[in-house]
Amino acid sequence: MPDSSPPADPGYRVRLQTLRIAGRELRLETLLDKQQFDDPGRAAELLGVSPAQWSLFGNLWPAAFVLAEAMATIEFRGRRVLEVGAGLGLASLVAQSRGADITASDIHPLSERFLAGNTARNQLLPIPFHRGGWGDVDPALGRFALIIASEVLYEGGHAGLLSEFIARHAEPSAEVLMVDPGRGHQNHFARAMVLHGFAYRFEQLAVRPTPAGPFAGKLHTFRRDR
Repeated sequence: MPDSSPPADPGYRVRLQTLRIAGRELRLETLLDKQQFDDPGRAAELLGVSPAQWSLFGNLWPAAFVLAEAMATIEFRGRRVLEVGAGLGLASLVAQSRGADITASDIHPLSERFLAGNTARNQLLPIPFHRGGWGDVDPALGRFALIIASEVLYEGGHAGLLSEFIARHAEPSAEVLMVDPGRGHQNHFARAMVLHGFAYRFEQLAVRPTPAGPFAGKLHTFRRDR
């Protein structure tokens, strides 16, 4: 089992937040703010995480909270589930608390450590973690019937990389749920998913408050039945 304990003197500061999702209370350790940075030996940068993006994994985002709320009510029906670009893995925590067979995935070298700490903090079973980029080819990860994500399309190239990654790891019959706050690359991603055989629809969600600030955006649903 990988060591998920924090370093004796990390170069970043954290805080604990108490969240309430569908009647369940979760305690979540996050970075103190978006100004935190600690990349000794350029470990994250060498994996493709730029210094400007380093802290993004460790903060709570409105879209992540909305995705976690969706996991509180969705029917898993024994489906194997993957959260991509998981960051802190809040949606994975909620899904696991409901008995889902969930795996979290992220490229950031600290994402697994924060997820493991928050899983233990909330007395949940360990969540399998896959560290890697969307351009990596890793057959060992396997395939999933449900793939979820929130606020992952930061750059133009992400749409193509993520759609290809999903195509490699989605079951022939699969569903993909993505919460997006209106980033400009969502249409590119949708077109790429349609080319991979997924039917597409979206729901414009009502503006709502979250512990991370107000959310305004869409829930994208992609479904393939074979």
